[in-house]
Amino acid sequence: MSMEASELQDLSDDADYAASQQQGSASMMRSDSGKRSSPSEHEDAELIYLKDNVAIHPTQFASERISGRLKLTKQDSVLFLSWIPYKGQTSNAKLSEKDRSLYTITAVPFTEVRSIRRHTPTLGWQYVIVVLSSGLAFPPLYFYNGGVREFLAIVKQHVFLARSSEDPNVFIVNDFQSPLQRTLSSLELPSSLPVASGQSVYPLDGGSSNENQGRTSADIGNRVSSVIQSGLRKHKNHDPTRDLSIHLLEKFSLVTKFARDTTTQLFSENNGFGSVDKRWNNQPVHSYPEKLSNIAEEKHNEIRHSYSENDLLKDEEISNDIDVPADPLEFNNISLVWGKPRQPPMGHKEFTALLDSEGRVVESKALRERVFYGGIEHQLRREVWPFLLGYYAYDSTYAEREYLRSVKRMEYATLKQQWQSISPEQAKRFTKYRERKGLIDKDVVRTDRAFEYYEGDDNLHVNSMRDILLTYSFYNFDLGYCQGMSDYLSPILFVMEDESESFWCFVALMERLGPNFNRDQNGMHTQLFALSKLVELLDTPLHNYFKQNDCLNYFFCFRWILIQFKREFEYEKTMQLWEVMWTHYLSEHFHLYVCVAVLKRCRSKIMGEQMDFDTLLKFINELSGHIDLDSTVRDAEALCICAGENGAASIPPGTPPSLPLDDGTLYPQEDDVL
Repeated sequence: MSMEASELQDLSDDADYAASQQQGSASMMRSDSGKRSSPSEHEDAELIYLKDNVAIHPTQFASERISGRLKLTKQDSVLFLSWIPYKGQTSNAKLSEKDRSLYTITAVPFTEVRSIRRHTPTLGWQYVIVVLSSGLAFPPLYFYNGGVREFLAIVKQHVFLARSSEDPNVFIVNDFQSPLQRTLSSLELPSSLPVASGQSVYPLDGGSSNENQGRTSADIGNRVSSVIQSGLRKHKNHDPTRDLSIHLLEKFSLVTKFARDTTTQLFSENNGFGSVDKRWNNQPVHSYPEKLSNIAEEKHNEIRHSYSENDLLKDEEISNDIDVPADPLEFNNISLVWGKPRQPPMGHKEFTALLDSEGRVVESKALRERVFYGGIEHQLRREVWPFLLGYYAYDSTYAEREYLRSVKRMEYATLKQQWQSISPEQAKRFTKYRERKGLIDKDVVRTDRAFEYYEGDDNLHVNSMRDILLTYSFYNFDLGYCQGMSDYLSPILFVMEDESESFWCFVALMERLGPNFNRDQNGMHTQLFALSKLVELLDTPLHNYFKQNDCLNYFFCFRWILIQFKREFEYEKTMQLWEVMWTHYLSEHFHLYVCVAVLKRCRSKIMGEQMDFDTLLKFINELSGHIDLDSTVRDAEALCICAGENGAASIPPGTPPSLPLDDGTLYPQEDDVL
C-alpha cells in the first residue's frame, strides 16, 4: 500500500476503529506514580521488546494518526506493556501535546490484560486490540511496518497465552484452568441463592464462554448482588456455594481495582463527543418534602454489611464531620411542580377510552403520559406493552394487530425450526450453536426461579424462555445470546404468556437495548459517558468528587444500566419501572436520570464517608432492594425537566435505548478469519 493511499484512507468502516473511536482515550490507563511505579522508572527493568512506528488513530482518518513506540518490559517476573507517542511528531497539526499524552499507555501489567485480538489482513495495516480484565479495551495499535506475529510470539514467551476456541485471532491471557481462578480473573463472581426480587443466579463454574470474552465486565455487579441481598431471598434449602460466594465477595474489592485503575480516563474531555454547555435556566424553588423512604427493611442476618440497615439512602446523616459541598440544585427542596405524584395504574376501561372504534390509539402521547405517571394494571399489560415496545404500531387497528400476530406466529415457528432441525451429528460440527445453547441452558434454569411463575422442576415457562432465547440467537445471529438477556425476557414472557408474542416483544426491546451486549461494549460506554455528563450538569460537586477519587468512569452504575435496574427492585416494581421508561415520555434516556436521582440522594453519604471506587461499588450494590421506586421516579422526572435541552445535548446521538444510527450494520462484528 502506497503512502499516498494510506494517508487518505477513511477508517470509518473499520468495526474495531468504530468501537474504539467513542472510547478514544477513554480506556487509556492513566500514568499515576502514586499508585503504580512504571518499570521504565527503575534501572532494573528489563527491556523485552521494542517496536517503532506503532500508531493510534484518534479520528477516522489515517492521516491524523499518532505514532509512537511500543515496548514490553519485565520487572520482578511481571511483564508490562507501554506505548509512548513520539514528541513533536504528528501528521496532524490539530493534535496537541495534551491530546497525544491522553493516549499514552504507561506500564500496564499483563496481570490486568484479559485478551489480545490481532488483525492481519492480506492488504492493509496490521493491528492488535488489548482488552483489560475490566472488559474495557485500548484503541487499536496499528503496526505500520508489520510485526504483529512477532509481538505475540514475544508475549507468549513470558505469559500464558491461549488461542480462543471461538476465534483464532483472539488470544486469552492467563486463561487458568481452575474455575475459581478463571472466575476471579474475568470478574465473573458467582451468585449464591435465588431471590424474590427476580434476580438471576449464574453458575459457579460456568466461567465466561468465548462468545462473551469481550464482555466480562458486563457481569461485575450481577454476581455480587445476590450475595448482598439475602433479605429478599426465598429460602428453600441450603446452598453449598454460599460460603464460597461470601469469600469471593471479600475478594471483590481487590479485583475491582483493575476496573478502577484501567478506566480512570474513560470520559476525558477529548473523547470525541465535544463539550457540553453547562449553563441552564434557573428555575423557581419550592418545598420538596418527598424523600426516598421505606428503605430500612431488615436484612437477613446471615451476611454482614459495612453499612447499617437504616442509613443506606439517608442523605442527611453521615458518620463523620467531612464538609460535604452543597447541592447546587438544593435537591431536597427542588420544585415538584415538575415531579408529579404517582397516580393509580391505568385500567382496561381507561385504556379503551383512548382507542377509536377500530382500535387505533387516538393520541399516543396521552397514552404514554398516562402510563408514565401511573403504570398499567397487570391484566392490561399484555395489551399495552406491545405498543410501548414498538411491536404494535399506535395507529394499527384490531384487525391489523390480529393479522400481525398470525403472520408473526408463523414466522416464529419457521425461525424456531432452524435450530430444532439440527441433528446431533450436525451439532458436533456447529461450535457456535453448541456454545450458545449451553450458555442459554445454564442461564434459564437460574433466572427468577424463586418467582412462582418459574419455580419448580420441568417448568414449562422455563422451557419457553430457553426456546425463545435460542431462537433469538438464530434470528439475530450477529448478536447471539449474552448473559443478562434472560433478565429482560423473563418479565415479558410472564406478562405476554405466549411464546411467539413474547419473542417479538423481546426482539423489539433488543432493537433498542441490544447494543448493551455488543462485544465492543460501545453501547454501555456511551451510556456511562452520558451519565457522567448529566451528573456534571446537575451536580458538579459530586461529579468533581468522582473525578478526584478515580470514579469518573461511573463503572459502579454498570449493572443499573446493563439490565435496566432489574436487580435493584422486586419483580413487580421492576415491571412498573420498565413501563415508565418504555414510554419515552420525557426522554428516551430516562433511565439515566433515574441513575442521577439515586446518586444525588446518596451524595452526602458518598462524599461524607470519602468512598473510593471499591467502597462505592459495594455501597451501590447494597442499595439493591432498598430504593423507593415512586420517589425515585419523581426525583428523576424533576431532574429531567430541570436539565431540559442541556440534558438532551449531553447524550450522544444513537445512545441506547435510542434506535441505532443507520450505519449499515446494527452490531459490529469481528473480521473474517484469514
